[in-house]
Amino acid sequence: MRRLPLFPLGTVLVPTAVLPLHIFEPRYRALMADLAGGDDQPPGDAEFGVVLITRGSEVGGGDTRAGVGTVARLLEATRLPDGRWVIAVVGTRRFRVERWLPDAPYPLAEVDELDEQPWDTDDAGLLVATERRVRRALALAAEAGEPGVPVTFELDDDPAEAAWQLAALAPVGAHDRQRLLELDAHADRLRLTGGLVEEVAQLLARRLGGAE
Repeated sequence: MRRLPLFPLGTVLVPTAVLPLHIFEPRYRALMADLAGGDDQPPGDAEFGVVLITRGSEVGGGDTRAGVGTVARLLEATRLPDGRWVIAVVGTRRFRVERWLPDAPYPLAEVDELDEQPWDTDDAGLLVATERRVRRALALAAEAGEPGVPVTFELDDDPAEAAWQLAALAPVGAHDRQRLLELDAHADRLRLTGGLVEEVAQLLARRLGGAE
């Protein structure tokens, strides 16, 4: 178990995904100052956790938070003259919140990192099928004029990493992505990813076809 500063957001960070953040609230400026340890620049291995706000607002606190999140490792950090920060992080490992500590001055919790199950080579076909479904949903979303990831994305050669990438790229809402984050088995995550994006694709196809 470890104590981890947490950043509750209205979005879900999954392993492998890169997330840009604009740090402007005083409590998260304090977090960045602690990560920097008195220097102007936090170290490249600085980490905090990201959890989904299931109810409430990103600003001001008083929110309800998910119990499973992702450790975010700092990739880039720029401090602006007025004290705000513009940063980018990458999701690395999942964790479960065991106990929330007082938000003083920023959210903090005791967490246990979750072990990842090994990749099963029997799931190779499932990975290919899920990738095909994600690409189709993204292509339909682009045709419908919705913002999203280009369908030309490339997946990692490591199938376990690729499975996480598909969970990050899938054009689904935050609560559905949280469901994907909380699954332990890669096969279960791929099946749910495929099912969710198939529903999205069917809705988009009907809309593009003029169906009500």
